[in-house]
Amino acid sequence: MRIPNHIGIIPDGNRRWAVAKGLTKEKGYDLGIDPGLILFKLCQKAGVKELTYYGFTTDNTKRPTDQRIAFTDACINAVKILSKEDAELLVIGNDSSPMFPKELLPYTTRKTFGKGGIKINFLVNYGWEWDLNHIKTGNQEEKGVTNHIKSSDISRVDLIIRWGGRRRLSGFLPVQSIYADFYVIDDYWPDFKDEHFFKALDWYNEQDVTLGG
Repeated sequence: MRIPNHIGIIPDGNRRWAVAKGLTKEKGYDLGIDPGLILFKLCQKAGVKELTYYGFTTDNTKRPTDQRIAFTDACINAVKILSKEDAELLVIGNDSSPMFPKELLPYTTRKTFGKGGIKINFLVNYGWEWDLNHIKTGNQEEKGVTNHIKSSDISRVDLIIRWGGRRRLSGFLPVQSIYADFYVIDDYWPDFKDEHFFKALDWYNEQDVTLGG
């Protein structure tokens, strides 16, 4: 089986899951932490070299305060849990904003934990405009556009998996996602199952990946 080198994860549907369970919307975020760890271990075992989680965006911070606190705390806890694994961890986002959790500032340069190995990127207070607004004019053919974006340490994404049924990227790494295959799972992220991951890999294995060639 052809395994993607880099998988992007959009873990959507937390609020809708909570409402369906009769809970307030903010209760759905904490239930997304365990699926993230399970998915990490599945990717690690499969031989995936890089994994990027979509934590929260700059637009998400416009939500009600209780929800913002809940998804921020979930991201902090998730990163701290992943820092106990064998991984090379990086948090990417607008860290000059007060919406960026100070607890994650030490992770804004890539650090190796345990034995290292798989690269883990966590997008926190990330915005596509923030990422791209430092692109410089000039000889882009020589230097390459990716040298001028904030997320330049993140490689091209091969496969993006989105939970929650939505068919959109929501600003997820626009440069790195340019040739990514996009697989959508209708189940909400808190209802994550191992089979979601394996079905996505099976689907990816059947795609004709030419990168335009």
